[in-house]
Amino acid sequence: MTGERRTSRTAAPRPAGGLPDRAQPHDPAVERAVLAAMLREPDSCVNIVMEHFRDPEVFYSHVHREIFQVIVDLYNDPDQTVDLVSVAHRLRTLNKLEAVGGELFLAELDGAISTTVNIEAWCLILRKYHTLRKMIDVCSESLLKCYDSDADAGRLVEEIETDIFNVRSQEETSSIVEICDKIEEEFHALWDIYEGKVEVGIPTGFAQLDSYTGGLKPGEMFVLAARPSIGKTSLALNVIRNLALPTRSPRPRKVAFFSLEMTAEQIARRLLCTEAGLSESVFWNKSFQASELTRLTGAVAAFKKAKIFIDPTGGITIAELRAKARRLKLKENIDVIVIDYLQLMHADGRVDSRQQEVAEISGGIKKLAKDLKVPVLVLAQLNREVDKTAGAGARPKLAHLRESGTIEQDADIVTFLHRNREDAKEVSSPNQSVEAEWIIEKNRNGRTGNLKLLFFPSRMEFIPAAPYSEEDCPK
Repeated sequence: MTGERRTSRTAAPRPAGGLPDRAQPHDPAVERAVLAAMLREPDSCVNIVMEHFRDPEVFYSHVHREIFQVIVDLYNDPDQTVDLVSVAHRLRTLNKLEAVGGELFLAELDGAISTTVNIEAWCLILRKYHTLRKMIDVCSESLLKCYDSDADAGRLVEEIETDIFNVRSQEETSSIVEICDKIEEEFHALWDIYEGKVEVGIPTGFAQLDSYTGGLKPGEMFVLAARPSIGKTSLALNVIRNLALPTRSPRPRKVAFFSLEMTAEQIARRLLCTEAGLSESVFWNKSFQASELTRLTGAVAAFKKAKIFIDPTGGITIAELRAKARRLKLKENIDVIVIDYLQLMHADGRVDSRQQEVAEISGGIKKLAKDLKVPVLVLAQLNREVDKTAGAGARPKLAHLRESGTIEQDADIVTFLHRNREDAKEVSSPNQSVEAEWIIEKNRNGRTGNLKLLFFPSRMEFIPAAPYSEEDCPK
């Protein structure tokens, strides 16, 4: 036990910020048991330990960290073996043998257990204590940051929330699963979907789109891209209405809408007028009719029952968005996230190019969808090259996604909204529409295809061009 006594004063940093000056959570006996198991049965136990953790920081004692690292290094070297002699030799070569307590301590370590059967349970105990220590470190550092009177309070809260979330996510591990254990389970899951007992994804209100994509599925990144002034924000708001309003969905969903381009007031007004079937211009030019008041008040009543959360922060960073989304998930259990639009966001740190920044943002959005297990509908801008090369009626392609091909790589589904921008200039009646297409260009887990839509510019609404039936479902 010499090494343990010798290093006890430097086993871990002292707590900061007025926290109790005492040892952080740990169990020396369990740490020694894990190391003893790795020494006694390296072929099985080292692999088990490596499945649970690779970071020496899981061990509280510096002595145990040094020994753990040497065992792992020897195990990964095909020309070496793991035993007391080889571990002692490697430590001596590194001039660390005496610092860990010498050969006597290693011999005592080897006799610390009688069996390795409980190695899994010991690893879980060490991971638990490691998580608690990291939380102490994060909270201690956060406390010190809070004493900085020059700090931006809002940004500081976002940083602290991110640090805490990272502690939890870093501790999550996935176990290897044998396929026979999952086959029957997935058979029943598929049968439940077939019988309509379980939703594949959240219905968007556009039945044909849902037949191709399965709806908005948890953990997926769904991209809606278009050229400027085509109506991608309007289409996204139409989807939000379909998701959140009790009058449009038998199971209304909670939606978080991050708008980097419009204010909360503009969004609320747009939603209200679209639902009422009115143009905003009727209020500006005083052509609003008393007979239309019922439609307007009905729309107000519908939205009062909806759970739509709007964040109009312009130029938001991916870290800020993640922190706000996590907070809404914990507080409101949101079902869907909508972002308008990707290229207006910023990366967290310094980047070398705009392409690299967009790649970081895109990857961060995909990670957010997976972490929160909710679908993320993200709007994106297309390059103006599509207009320059083929005119206003040109059909968009994946290559036209602006500034980064990684958007295509990260997204599970990529769709384009397409229409001839010149057509809307000919519209003179509130009930007059123009043709549009919703193009499913990439679908990782399904088919691609085109949906015919009608766009009513006066009320900013898209509707299917024709009724959809089950017979139209792609086979």
